[in-house]
Amino acid sequence: MERVDERANGGCTRRGRVDARFTRRTAFSQHCHHTISVDNSPKSCVKRVRYTQEALEAKKQREQAKLKEYLILADSVLARRKRKDWSKDALELTTRVLQINPELYTVWNYRRDIFLNGIFPTSEPSQVNDILSNDLSFTMTHLKQHPKVYWIWNHRRWCLEAVPDGPTQDDADGWRISNWNKELFVVEKMLDVDARNFLAWNYRRYVLSSMPVKRPEQTELAYTTRKIEANFSNFSAWHQRSKVLTSLWDQGKLSPEICREKEFDLVKNAMYTDPGDQSVWIYHRWLVGQGKDYAILSREIASVQELLDEQPDSKWCMESLVFYKQLTLQNHTSRLNDAQRQQIIQSCLVLLAVLQDIDPMRKQRYKDLTEGINRFQTNA
Repeated sequence: MERVDERANGGCTRRGRVDARFTRRTAFSQHCHHTISVDNSPKSCVKRVRYTQEALEAKKQREQAKLKEYLILADSVLARRKRKDWSKDALELTTRVLQINPELYTVWNYRRDIFLNGIFPTSEPSQVNDILSNDLSFTMTHLKQHPKVYWIWNHRRWCLEAVPDGPTQDDADGWRISNWNKELFVVEKMLDVDARNFLAWNYRRYVLSSMPVKRPEQTELAYTTRKIEANFSNFSAWHQRSKVLTSLWDQGKLSPEICREKEFDLVKNAMYTDPGDQSVWIYHRWLVGQGKDYAILSREIASVQELLDEQPDSKWCMESLVFYKQLTLQNHTSRLNDAQRQQIIQSCLVLLAVLQDIDPMRKQRYKDLTEGINRFQTNA
């Protein structure tokens, strides 16, 4: 019989990995007889559980029995897959396996094959739509417990792309519009729970690009504003904002000059709130761009210097000052006299020396930057 650990079926590469993953999930899910002591101290209201030796042994046996049952079930599913069994019984078996272990991607693949080869060919479009809607509900149950398992998101994507035309010829996109709108609602609810789930953000971008009726980009910009204001340390929201603004600027729907000034105000607020947040500084560098605008570059250098004066140990302030001053030396050397150029070079060298002390893990990087700054002296 085909085993769950065989590479040829796209399952886990080692049986032990499947066993261990399953055991971890079920280790504390079973009820057992135990004694309870309660910590009544003012600092704690947590019940401390002490298991008797007999209870621990019984618990272990139950887990082993559960694991054995799962492995038999998984082997049965993979054997059916090898036989190309596209029956409803096989579909039910995939459901049972995935309810236990939603990370077994081979079974997700098999489930889709059953739909395509066994279920859909004998179903009406309305039935196909209902089946796909039910599978979206099925995966939603798993996402609540495993929001970062890629294979669940991947199956949802397949379900949405498989929605047929309907319900009528005059409304051929009706089912698709309904399902995609629901999907956007679902993923945004998940981001309300975990605003920095990068898988959810990537999936959300996919949903936005796939919707039959596109969401207005101004609405999307407002969404990123809400997410950023709720938590400045949201790299995905800042990244999405940069993509939306670029699109709006390219289409001429917003003035880059006017808009950038507002964005600098927003990111400055975030910088002062948490100067150690990398995502804020990355967005700030995106706004500054290549530093071609001398007035903006000089103003932002002064702004960052002001923050460094208040936060003298801020690594990101120092790194950014070096970066922006280097842009000044690269792009605007004709505006500088020798004294100004030397002052910029020396200030960069001082900052890089401090960075080597406070951030020794990246010492070589700062040494390389120091060599780059010194070249401006030899090229003068």
